[in-house]
Amino acid sequence: MKEEEKNRTSKITKMQQFFRRRWVFPAIYLISAVVVLTAVLWYQSASNNDVKDKLADDGKKSAYDNRDDAVEVGKPVENVAMPVIDSENVSVVKKFFETDAPKEEKEAALVNYNNTYSMSKGIDLAEKDGKSFDVSASLSGTVIKAQKDPVLGYVVEVEHEDGLSTVYQSLSEVSVKQGDKIEQNQVIGKAGKNLYNEEGGNHVHFEIRKDGVALNPLNFMDKPVSNIEKAMEKQASEEVKEPAQPSVEEKPKTEDKAKDKTDGKDDKTKRDDSSEDSGTQDEGQSQTEDSKQQ
Repeated sequence: MKEEEKNRTSKITKMQQFFRRRWVFPAIYLISAVVVLTAVLWYQSASNNDVKDKLADDGKKSAYDNRDDAVEVGKPVENVAMPVIDSENVSVVKKFFETDAPKEEKEAALVNYNNTYSMSKGIDLAEKDGKSFDVSASLSGTVIKAQKDPVLGYVVEVEHEDGLSTVYQSLSEVSVKQGDKIEQNQVIGKAGKNLYNEEGGNHVHFEIRKDGVALNPLNFMDKPVSNIEKAMEKQASEEVKEPAQPSVEEKPKTEDKAKDKTDGKDDKTKRDDSSEDSGTQDEGQSQTEDSKQQ
């Protein structure tokens, strides 16, 4: 028993002697600080890696790029372009029908199909030698229609922003399909012939529509697409300023009132004339009776 107590006492004494050394506690503090600092740095590094993994999209795109409410700043505004690759050899062979145009231009803007004349809602483009040619997108957008029509030929309709759309008719073939995202000046097909305008030969019929209303493409060619919206706003404001015309039902009422007034005057005149005539007759009769008495 005494030996065991001596061994314990000797161990305690050695431990006390060890901790009494000056460098022991500073060393313990330094080691603890290093351990804590290493743990903090490791945690921060792991957190940063998690954030990067969440933001990264295949190593190229960040999560911010996928936000639906993100607005592209400084997006260039396209100018309306001719829907052809080689514009030098292509000309306008039929114009848009303008209601205020001269008579000759109106007649030239009519299309005769099945013994019926219809107004041209766009422009027809054709090459000088009458050959087929590549048709390109006037503006960037999304193809919402690309199909063959038995009368119009292949028809492609492209949807743009703010209710704007462009239509390409009389194509002999198409190189796009519904749902495609296309860029400006991208080839979408080839000009061809159709039954609607057989006299036009190989041509493309091009339309610009704003909220379903056909506009004259030549008014906006080589101009910013924003001009179309401004033109529609100006047209709407002018229509509001114009005075309201009397309706068809109101016009007969006005005419009836005027007619009633005229008839009233005529009746009054007739009554006056008849009274004058009766007075003259009475005077003549009195004069005759006086002459008899004399």
